[in-house]
Amino acid sequence: MQKKLTEEQQQTIMDVATKEFGEKGLNGANINYIAKCSNVSVGVIYKYYSNKEELFSACLSRSLSHLNKTLQEAVKDVGDIETTMSYLISAAITFSKKHKNEIRMYHWITTISGEKAKEYAREIETVSSKLYKELISKAKSEGLVHGDMDPGVFAFFFDNLLMMLHFSYGCDYYNERFRIYMGEDVEDKDEYVKEQLVLFLKRGLKMKM
Repeated sequence: MQKKLTEEQQQTIMDVATKEFGEKGLNGANINYIAKCSNVSVGVIYKYYSNKEELFSACLSRSLSHLNKTLQEAVKDVGDIETTMSYLISAAITFSKKHKNEIRMYHWITTISGEKAKEYAREIETVSSKLYKELISKAKSEGLVHGDMDPGVFAFFFDNLLMMLHFSYGCDYYNERFRIYMGEDVEDKDEYVKEQLVLFLKRGLKMKM
C-alpha cells in the first residue's frame, strides 16, 4: 500500500511539474521525468492526479493563489492611485523574479488556442481585471484622473504592461529584449524600472499632482 505523500512532497511535485510545464508546455511535459525528479513513482502521481492536465491545473491554481495573494498585499491599506500603482508594479517585479517557472507556464498558455485558452484566460484574468477597474473607478470618483477615462480600457492596458513586465523578468526572449532596450544591468534596477513605469502611467492618466 502506497504511503500518503507529505505536504512537502506534494509541493516538490508541483515545483518540478511547474518547471517542466513552463519549459515544455502541457503536451511536451513528461510525467516520468516529473516523477523521477520528485523522487516518487509515476503511480504515486497518478494516485493524486488522474492525468497530466489535472496536474497542470493544480500547478496553475497554486500559482494563481500566489499571484492573488501578492495583488491583495500590494493594495492593502494603500490610498492614492499613484502609490497603489507603484506597489502593484513592485509586486509584479518581485513575483516575476521569485516565480519564474510560473511566469513561463503562463507564457505557454498564451500560445494555445481554442476553448481551453478561453477557459484559462477567464481563470487567470478575472481577479486582476476587477481589481484594476475598481482602482481607476475610485480615482475617477475622487477626481484624481480625467473623467473620460474608461476603467475597463485602463485595466486592460495596465494589465498588458504588467504582463509584459512579468515576461521580461521570467522568459528568455523577453528578458533579452528587456536588456536590449534598457541595458545589461536592467535586472539590478528594479526601483528605476518601477519609477519610470509610474511616470509613464502618470503622463498617460494625466493625474492631478
